[in-house]
Amino acid sequence: MESNTKKRWLSVYVENEVGVLARVAGLFSGKLYNLNSLTVGETEKADTSRMTISVVSDDRTFEQVKHQLGNMVEVIEVMDYTEKDFFSKEVMYIKVWENGSCSDALSVLERDYSFSVIDRSEDQLIIESVAKESINNQFLKDLKPLFSERIEIVRGGSAAISGITPMDQGGTSETDTHQYYECSQEADH
Repeated sequence: MESNTKKRWLSVYVENEVGVLARVAGLFSGKLYNLNSLTVGETEKADTSRMTISVVSDDRTFEQVKHQLGNMVEVIEVMDYTEKDFFSKEVMYIKVWENGSCSDALSVLERDYSFSVIDRSEDQLIIESVAKESINNQFLKDLKPLFSERIEIVRGGSAAISGITPMDQGGTSETDTHQYYECSQEADH
């Protein structure tokens, strides 16, 4: 039998109330669903929060997850981004203990990755990377061999938003290189 287990994405609008996050997380742990990533924050409406949820599951389990989330009183809307065009980024912080060749190592990585050194001491530095999860994964893979000392990693989970332009009309998917559009704002005063 062929497995259809893969990473899937949900965007869920919920009431911005105490305990909602715990109840959603409890749904996953109680049903033994594999929660890969969960990010939540307030939306443009103060009484509404938006969750970006990533799960690794098969079709049947994923349908159960969507159904169970939709049945929760605090859930306003569940949107499946898995087969849709969307943009997502993950924030990641990395603290490294320098081994003497830090500047050279970072110069090598700067050619392939976009990151910032946000804090530095004599023997440590903190790197911030805001990128697609797959890019952050590769960045870590390339970074670890360059720093033989300790590395401390904190990942914030991905936040996602649906795309505007369909892929067949020039839009992009989460796995593609994103196109960025410059915007100018004209005052209507």
